[in-house]
Amino acid sequence: MANSGTDAAASAIGLVKVYGSGPAAVRALDGVNVVFGRGSFTAIMGPSGSGKSTLMHCVAGLDTATSGQVWLGSTRLDTLDDNALTLLRRERVGFVFQQFNLLPTLTAAQNIVLPLELAGRRVDRPGTDRTRLQSLVEILGIGDRLDHRPAELSGGQQQRVAIARALLPAPDLVVADEPTGNLDSRSGAQILSLLRSSVRELGQSVVMVTHDPTAAAYADRVVLLADGRITGEILDPTATSVLAAVR
Repeated sequence: MANSGTDAAASAIGLVKVYGSGPAAVRALDGVNVVFGRGSFTAIMGPSGSGKSTLMHCVAGLDTATSGQVWLGSTRLDTLDDNALTLLRRERVGFVFQQFNLLPTLTAAQNIVLPLELAGRRVDRPGTDRTRLQSLVEILGIGDRLDHRPAELSGGQQQRVAIARALLPAPDLVVADEPTGNLDSRSGAQILSLLRSSVRELGQSVVMVTHDPTAAAYADRVVLLADGRITGEILDPTATSVLAAVR
């Protein structure tokens, strides 16, 4: 069965995720149907334990579904083995985390190009990857920080490096888990603007988990979860409309 959502960067059909078994089992996702549009910015919101991070992890191939289907473009993830999922995550998904997840012994530049090097792609020669790297460094404003290690960078600068790393391979999907959670409000706003720009200017597809209505307002659409189920969505969200929906 092929995925019918040709404009979908990712999608889930009847997605169920259960942790544990017997009386102690937790149904983190309970029959979720959702499409994340290509070239769009979607925020996932919900109370603690609603399943928002589990949904993102399943869609990104970080976790496996108990039942249902998960698609990345036209590739069905829930039928892939661990090796195939590892390759898919490396080549087709970009990750931005709250903790930055940069390797402390590498410079910013080395952290950025690491996914490409793991995939056997060279960025020290002229070509598409090098051109994209130069463009990202300029857009993200980190040209004077490339020789610095993470400990020598501010939180906002570290997150810019992490975003460059996520965007450089031109992945089908970028997933961001509370990407501004460790940043001050000014740095957080800058990071969200950069994610927004990656959608508008680079055609990137971004799915972000957040608890912050102000952060969610940067998205094109907010998907609302509660108790492992989708309870609604907000198109063209504002901080006010999101806050009203999650109260």
